[in-house]
Amino acid sequence: MGHSAAGGSYVFDRTPLRVYWELTRACDLACRHCRAEANPCRDLRELSLSEGRRLLEALQESGSPGPRLVLTGGDPLKRPDFWELLEHGAALGLDLAVAPSGTRALTPEVVRRLPRAGAHALSLSLDGSDPARHDGFRGVPGCFARTVAAARAAVDAGLVVQVNSLVSAETLGDLPRIFGLVGRLGAARWSLFFLIQVGRGRVLRQLTSAACERLLAWLWRQSRRSPFVITTTEAPHYRRVALQRMRAGAAGREEIRRAPIRRGFGIRDGNGILFVSHTGDIHPSGFLPLAAGNVRVTHPVELYREAPLFRRLREPGRFGGRCGRCEFREVCGGSRARAYAASGDPFGEDPLCAYEPERRRAAVAGVAG
Repeated sequence: MGHSAAGGSYVFDRTPLRVYWELTRACDLACRHCRAEANPCRDLRELSLSEGRRLLEALQESGSPGPRLVLTGGDPLKRPDFWELLEHGAALGLDLAVAPSGTRALTPEVVRRLPRAGAHALSLSLDGSDPARHDGFRGVPGCFARTVAAARAAVDAGLVVQVNSLVSAETLGDLPRIFGLVGRLGAARWSLFFLIQVGRGRVLRQLTSAACERLLAWLWRQSRRSPFVITTTEAPHYRRVALQRMRAGAAGREEIRRAPIRRGFGIRDGNGILFVSHTGDIHPSGFLPLAAGNVRVTHPVELYREAPLFRRLREPGRFGGRCGRCEFREVCGGSRARAYAASGDPFGEDPLCAYEPERRRAAVAGVAG
């Protein structure tokens, strides 16, 4: 999927590690931070069943091992052909995960059917540690209880469970309690989605860079004792924090080599990540609304490999500002979606990162001296 490059960094120039397919934007929730601005009705422009089957076949042709495919939305359960698509992907040998919404459709019976139909993992969102907080974000009463019940049913059914949580100024104070809840549910992974101010998320408040740095340091400390893996989405500088902490603690090469965080080194929008919209448009991620083409006319992996947008996103040395001159740019590279949301330039600086690269600090020290 990725291959080792000089210096131990990773390059994902042939096959993405993760593909996210937004089966539909239809959803019965009204989440305050929804990037898709979903609504209950399906879009007539969605990929058809036959087009969806061809997409799955194209991904299967991308090589072995192929990418992990996450069927997401909106709410993928809103498509009446969801089970046909899931079973077809499983028959092709794809590594499949499902990211449904916590609606009335997500019953324990549905969860138990997922592994029988070929899913290996279930991704669920918890943005609050109790019903008042979570349901307040999701816009529908009962969502918290249904999500918790689905997580427990998934663990019992043998699915790998990932819990996703929004990180914004509004959720920051509740994250320690969510951490405890994730552990009690028996989840294998906690992924923290750092706010990108797109879609409905424009009304929420992003953390300051200083608050983000403190949170990432806290996450690293928690990861040392956590029974589950902690990862971040749209905050790749967590990898820089992890490396700094391991080096400062004299962890040694072996711990750095074996650390779970290392498996994500280099992954960012367009580099290891491919997003297919409900209409077939190919994006570097669901949070970066720039299309490189459409699966109706071009093979998705060909677009990933050859489209100028994707090729440029895999050249962090050409990024602007601190991201381009940072010594951690190969393993991090900053959030391309946040750079775009902040400045309109997907190759610009990620404003959420507080780190000042060594070359800049050395230059300033030289001038001061």
